[in-house]
Amino acid sequence: MASDSAELRVASPSAQPLLHNHLTSDFDISRAKSPRGDKDFSTVTERALEDGDASDSDSDASLGQHPTFWGRCLMAVRRRRPSLSRADYETGRLPAFEKRRRAWRVKKYVWRKRDGAWGCLGIVGFVVFFFGCVHIVNAFLGYLPLIHDDPAAVALDWTQPNQASTDKASYLLDITKDVTPIPCHSHNDYWRRVPLYDALRWGCTGVEADVWLFDEDLFVGHSTHALTKNRTFTSMYVDPLVRMLDHKNSNTTFLSPTDLNSTSKRGVFDTAPQQTLVLLVDFKNNGSQIWPYVSSQIDALREKGYLSYFDGTSTHEGPITVVATGNAPFDLVVANSTYRDIFFDAPLDRLYVEPSSSSSDAAVDQAQYDDTNSTAPASTSSSGQGTVGTTPDSHFDSSNSFYASTNFKKSIGRIWWGHLTAKQTELIKGQIKGAHQRGLKVRYWGAPKWPIALRNRVWWDLVGLGVDYLNGDDLVGMTKFDWSVKRHWGWFE
Repeated sequence: MASDSAELRVASPSAQPLLHNHLTSDFDISRAKSPRGDKDFSTVTERALEDGDASDSDSDASLGQHPTFWGRCLMAVRRRRPSLSRADYETGRLPAFEKRRRAWRVKKYVWRKRDGAWGCLGIVGFVVFFFGCVHIVNAFLGYLPLIHDDPAAVALDWTQPNQASTDKASYLLDITKDVTPIPCHSHNDYWRRVPLYDALRWGCTGVEADVWLFDEDLFVGHSTHALTKNRTFTSMYVDPLVRMLDHKNSNTTFLSPTDLNSTSKRGVFDTAPQQTLVLLVDFKNNGSQIWPYVSSQIDALREKGYLSYFDGTSTHEGPITVVATGNAPFDLVVANSTYRDIFFDAPLDRLYVEPSSSSSDAAVDQAQYDDTNSTAPASTSSSGQGTVGTTPDSHFDSSNSFYASTNFKKSIGRIWWGHLTAKQTELIKGQIKGAHQRGLKVRYWGAPKWPIALRNRVWWDLVGLGVDYLNGDDLVGMTKFDWSVKRHWGWFE
């Protein structure tokens, strides 16, 4: 065994070729040259190899030399070039994995784009749905009954036997004692829980009754299907007004002789006894046949001096002003030139004058008898508000008319952007100016009812432009606002 070791120790290096190849110092890597003999690899740094600076150059790379700016840019481009098929040695990802990864990125981008589009559509749909619900709720609330009604007033029904002699009837005679009158018109007043009294309790200074002539009597209702035997013009309006005015004018104990001799009567509002109440009578069927019945049934008011009238020279305002509309014939209104106590509802759209034109007294007098400035042609129609019995030469003034009315939607147009346009505003100004020059009260019917904010905005604009009476179904809405104060109309009002 010792001999074998000795043999190994003394063995010639040639006997161990592999060991010789690894241990020999004949090949010194520190002095190795490139095959071309022009590069000393002992001076090539690892960074130079990465940056591609190990190629031929005019100057040798030193051990501590940093790559140039363009060299770093070139290396960055090489690392990010998608067409390279080599493996990514920094991340360890193979080319096949990189292909799948790029496909996943494309799918992820498509998903994000699609989800973003659906998200935008969802937001738009939610906004439309939300505000649509708000408008529906506003419209629904606009048709709900009043929730603050006085139980005593609601429970009263004048059609029941002996109801008028109860304490409730006595209460209703003084229902307006603390009410401030408001220039508003109770449209289709007969639909109220207690017709006439609901409007008076909220302060409306105008009420409307649609009358139909059947069986020699006038019945009140919106259509013939709504007519009943106990809902007549006399029982629902004439008799209650006579009782109330008799009650208001019966206390003469403390009146002075001057007051006793005065021909003026107290009106229905204790807070404003000189305020007149407009009783608008809408002639629904044949106006010429209805006319004598209306004139006959208001005789109870006429005899006691409760009616406004024209004496052939001037108009005297009383507690009640009867105005005929619908199919009321204008020719019968003006037939009597010395006395009139039924006035006409003039067509407002025929009274237009340029709002920018200056008017002198002479121009005003001429306007009272001249409708040539009208923007709507005169009509001889047999039906329709302000048209029956009129001719192109018909003139309207305070001697034969009280209201000047028109359909808002047909005359002014739709409200598309939440407010009146400049053209619509000028048209309203011209109509109001023409009516006021003739001494008439302006009223628009058929204005937008909802959304509530739009309705209130239109009301505010009309009041600001000079409309004399607001026409509406919502008594609370018309009377709860202080129309002298400008308000901000929002979506939720």
